[in-house]
Amino acid sequence: AWDRVGHRIAAHPRLVWVGGLAVLGALSAAALGISTGLDRAHFLTDTPGSTVGERLLTEHYPGGQSRPLQVIASEPDTPQVTAALRDAHGVARVDSPQPSKDGRLTRLEVVLVDPPDSAAAKQTVRDLRRTIPDATIGASTASEIDLADAQSHDRRVVIPLVLAVVFLILIALLRALVAPILVIGTVVASYFAALGASWLLFRYAFDFPALDTQVALMGFLFMVALGVDYNLFLVARVREEVRRTDHRTGVLRGLGVTGGVISSAGLVLAATFGVLGVMPVTMMVQIGVLVALGVLLDTFFVRSIIVPALALDTGPRFWWPTYPRSDRTDDEGPTKVKANKTPAQ
Repeated sequence: AWDRVGHRIAAHPRLVWVGGLAVLGALSAAALGISTGLDRAHFLTDTPGSTVGERLLTEHYPGGQSRPLQVIASEPDTPQVTAALRDAHGVARVDSPQPSKDGRLTRLEVVLVDPPDSAAAKQTVRDLRRTIPDATIGASTASEIDLADAQSHDRRVVIPLVLAVVFLILIALLRALVAPILVIGTVVASYFAALGASWLLFRYAFDFPALDTQVALMGFLFMVALGVDYNLFLVARVREEVRRTDHRTGVLRGLGVTGGVISSAGLVLAATFGVLGVMPVTMMVQIGVLVALGVLLDTFFVRSIIVPALALDTGPRFWWPTYPRSDRTDDEGPTKVKANKTPAQ
């Protein structure tokens, strides 16, 4: 089956990879509308009694009643901090100050008007941190803001670092520059396409209002590791075949030989992650669906169609700046020359 797929790709490789990237781009566009940060009401896929109780509190009391902020101030600053909190927009109530054991600090519980995981409550906390910078604000909404900021920082640092490390490893293993660039590019495109497709499922099939803050990074780590693995299996085998024949034949043989094994592994892995979809924890469902969909997309579309099409279209330049050389020594050439020589020669 994969031999037939390879020969059909070889007929029009440029048309295949351009069309394939257009499909990935269309799916990736859906990722532009992603919302992140699940509220506690959607942390589980069902509706437990705690969620019902919190909704009931929100309907009849200030939204932050169930999870007040904890504000710590030094004892001399307590009057000013208390006044600033009571005058702040979005604050429903400030409880009486509670001094620490040594009398140096004061703790105040602050109830917000809006639910703790709402956008309005988060904006209130950010405003409070600017208004009273000498006080320390924690718990409830403040903790969720800090977690989201930490995840954003991790995405900015970890994703480029992972791509750089994987790129260097691919250069070392393939002894090329063009092939690693194309492989990394297809893996990243596959990730964003899976993210966009998953978001469409989460929003319109699962009715999730947002992604958990950890899903994007965790999904990226899983998909880059798995996607690069499968592509490396393919490209490394193609390199071996190219050393025995020519570039075009090597690409088609590499796809045909590895197709069944990689596709089987992809199905098993996608099914394994897909099992997470039956868990009651929304974050696990989202990671399972994202990785399972990404593995299937990478296994049956990116690795099997787009990468071979790119390799066929670029030709021997795929291995630039080197080209796979055969390790075999040709003993027939010198023998034939010697046999054709005259005694005088």
